[in-house]
Amino acid sequence: MAFEPSPPRPPEAEALLRFLTAAPEERPRLAPRVADAVGADTLERIVQATLARTGRPVTVTDSPDGLLVTGEEGQVRVWARAAPDGELIALYLEGARHTPPRRRRLRLPYGLLALLLTLWNVVALWTAPDRTAWFTDLTVLAVCCVLAEGLGAPARQPRLPRRTVEAGVVVAALDSAFRLPGLPSGGGVLGLAGGGVLLVALVVLVAVARMYSWRAPLSQPLRFPLEGEWYVVQGGGRPLNHHARIPEQRGAVDLVGLGRYGTRTRGDHELTAFAAYGRAVRAPCDGLVVSAEGSIEDQDARPGGRARYQPPYGNHVFVDTGREIVKLAHLRAGSLTVSLGETVRVGQLIGETGNSGNTSEPHLHLHAERDGVGLDLRFTDVPGRLYRGRAIRTFP
Repeated sequence: MAFEPSPPRPPEAEALLRFLTAAPEERPRLAPRVADAVGADTLERIVQATLARTGRPVTVTDSPDGLLVTGEEGQVRVWARAAPDGELIALYLEGARHTPPRRRRLRLPYGLLALLLTLWNVVALWTAPDRTAWFTDLTVLAVCCVLAEGLGAPARQPRLPRRTVEAGVVVAALDSAFRLPGLPSGGGVLGLAGGGVLLVALVVLVAVARMYSWRAPLSQPLRFPLEGEWYVVQGGGRPLNHHARIPEQRGAVDLVGLGRYGTRTRGDHELTAFAAYGRAVRAPCDGLVVSAEGSIEDQDARPGGRARYQPPYGNHVFVDTGREIVKLAHLRAGSLTVSLGETVRVGQLIGETGNSGNTSEPHLHLHAERDGVGLDLRFTDVPGRLYRGRAIRTFP
């Protein structure tokens, strides 16, 4: 049987293994830039916490999830960068043991799920035995519509099939109403009342979440950093915004691009097929660039692909206005036009949208914070609040 050698480890893995297995006093010499950035004592505390999670001895391997530090107790994911001479020049360690992802469950496409729910509700309207049952079924249909339109993200679907389903719901409901004069009154009032209460509660929930304010205003409104048509896929209060649980990101928005027919992608799921990928990002304010990174590779966005572990913001530009810090993240590798310490002016090109960091598809993450607390976003050229489900069109 022929022996097949294992694939060579990337230089980052070699540098990281050398760093982790070195004596504590040697680590600042093996990663001087990292030690200078966070302090030698802080760096050592992070390393010891990581080794406590993995156990010793450790190995470093490359995997679809990223670099893995493995010991007797478990694994920790790491992102690292090494210089040609073997010096570890960048390091980001996960703060918990890594559990390999389970096989993804089969999920129905959003459009198919909406169609099935619509057909089920329409059939219920056409087969209702009495008027009370008909109004109850209509209330259930309205609840499904509020869930889809209010808490879902319908505008991420192509306009034609989405509008077709929406029009079909309205036409079928109105058409079935012609049955009402011939139906008996019927009972089941409690079911109708319960459906009505649920519908009102959902409408109020969505309205409050869309208009939610943290009562933490910006010192002055920003300029919207993108041009063309964009869709807010995360934004607003709970439960419309998964950023709300993170104090510094609580007012954040995630923006995906929409193409000519309201589509996010042409269908092949290559990065260049996404309407958001490679679009110009402009400075939303005047200020000083206090952090900039542009060399982290973009993540794979294909179905079934696995994102490698990277610093959460990926390629990014952070701008300090003097009163708050505005953060733009997940930019395209190699696209940054500004650097650390540079002063930028509102409207200045700073990079392009990409898919780097903690992301599953190309989009722009934007938030502002002051003293580690997220602020409510406002824009000079986009009126009102940004919430999940809102489409935005801006032009140069």
